[in-house]
Amino acid sequence: MKVIWNNKIVDHEEVVINPEDRGYQFGDGVYEVIRAYNHIYFCLDEHINRLYSSANKIELTIPYSKEEIKTLANQLLKESNISTGDLYLQITRGISSPRNHTYPDVAVLPSLTGKANEIIRNTEKLTNGIKTSIEEDIRWLRCDIKMISLLGNIMLKHEAHKKGAEEAILHREGIITEGSSSNVGIVKDGVIYTHPDSHFILPGITKLVLKRCAHALGIPMSEESFTLDDLKEADEVFCTSTTLEIMPVNQVDNWTYSVTDDSIVRRLQRAYEKEIEKQCGPLL
Repeated sequence: MKVIWNNKIVDHEEVVINPEDRGYQFGDGVYEVIRAYNHIYFCLDEHINRLYSSANKIELTIPYSKEEIKTLANQLLKESNISTGDLYLQITRGISSPRNHTYPDVAVLPSLTGKANEIIRNTEKLTNGIKTSIEEDIRWLRCDIKMISLLGNIMLKHEAHKKGAEEAILHREGIITEGSSSNVGIVKDGVIYTHPDSHFILPGITKLVLKRCAHALGIPMSEESFTLDDLKEADEVFCTSTTLEIMPVNQVDNWTYSVTDDSIVRRLQRAYEKEIEKQCGPLL
């Protein structure tokens, strides 16, 4: 298996993670997950731009240009011979000793790694939807940074898992923020509502494409906060992420929602698939 290690494509066995890497010790780093269809990445530029944005927010200087990272990503996809799958890219602040909470005073070379996996689309879930649960958003207040220290998200995802749900829908004092690994939206009276981009949520790439799809379809979309009561009374609920695409939600705790062929979420799914096909070719 081939992987990215700094500025090279190497065998997986060649990669060595130093125990004094700040990513290992502090979760001091950022990451991206990029979806591929038909051997082509979808929204590659947008993902790489967000990687650099997250790095800038923690004062981490990536020692490679965007074009260099895109070249490495494409080379790995080709050598891995992956048609439909995900690329996980991670960059940490690097190795610094002795261990110290403050950023290193001397120059430290950040560590870049990347791995691609073949993962097919789950058309059954995209058709029928998923079950979710409501959980209190206990995470820190810089959720706009796509950081590798994800323990808060993991804990909330696990709470949902214990309830037989696939995703946790999070709230802060009754205001819905996002999912544990996705953005969340609702439809009410023909209007789409999603939480505005802020430090409370990750600015989702799929959410960005969703906005384009809604505009093309002439469906009004409002980026404004909505409540648990709004969620309960919604006509439709959905999650968006690189791996979920536009995923209908058929249940939130004990509340159920129908997923029909003429629903707004279904129309958005079809428009999203057209966006994929523009960049990556026909979906089989």
